[in-house]
Amino acid sequence: MAIDFCPGSMKFRSPEPEEIKCSSCGYKVEIWTDEIQITCPKCKNKILRLKEGGNCLDWCKAAERCVGKEVYQTYKQNKAITTKDKLLKELEDYFGKDQKRINHAKKVLGFAEEILKQEKADWHIVIPAAILHDVGIKIAEEKYGSSAGNLQEKEGPEVARKILLKAGLPKADIEEICEIIAHHHSPGAIDTINFKILCDADWLVNLKDEVDIKDKVKLRQIVDRVFATKTAKEMAEKIYL
Repeated sequence: MAIDFCPGSMKFRSPEPEEIKCSSCGYKVEIWTDEIQITCPKCKNKILRLKEGGNCLDWCKAAERCVGKEVYQTYKQNKAITTKDKLLKELEDYFGKDQKRINHAKKVLGFAEEILKQEKADWHIVIPAAILHDVGIKIAEEKYGSSAGNLQEKEGPEVARKILLKAGLPKADIEEICEIIAHHHSPGAIDTINFKILCDADWLVNLKDEVDIKDKVKLRQIVDRVFATKTAKEMAEKIYL
């Protein structure tokens, strides 16, 4: 195994073998420290090498330069999918018997994942944002007796931050996710593709409650106005028009 240079630590490194258990079948698989993913030879499950305290790819500023853009993006996407189940469990615990809020978040998540397949964006930002975008509702209703959008934006980030910290997300990711949650009822407030996808996914769920979908003329105007991504607009047309 060749020795290579780590641009983050500015030191030479020599990859070493490690043993990890397959999360699917329990088979012990050898993986080298310069690899982030391997296929289990027994059950063909894809295994990520995720260490306690986080992988250097989570926090190192040179991570993308170190392993290459394609590998880095694949790692972040796979980790987002791994984190998804953990965050959904936290969401269910947080809302308890409020199945309406849980189901809404899952629907928004589903649309967000479909949009992400076509739009180039950060899975590790959009997926957590989709799951937690409405967590401010519970506090808003308790404190103000209202679920108004501006109150959700006010109360949601702090709740989301605690959940994301518990899930072990990097600080930079948490800040961006919370920023999206703090403005998700304010279209155009943030000019990033991650924000646009979250808002579009939310609109795909909420559109039927916001406008008379039988009025196709008005519906067409709304679809043309509110959707920021081509993919979401095409989905809205297919579903509603």
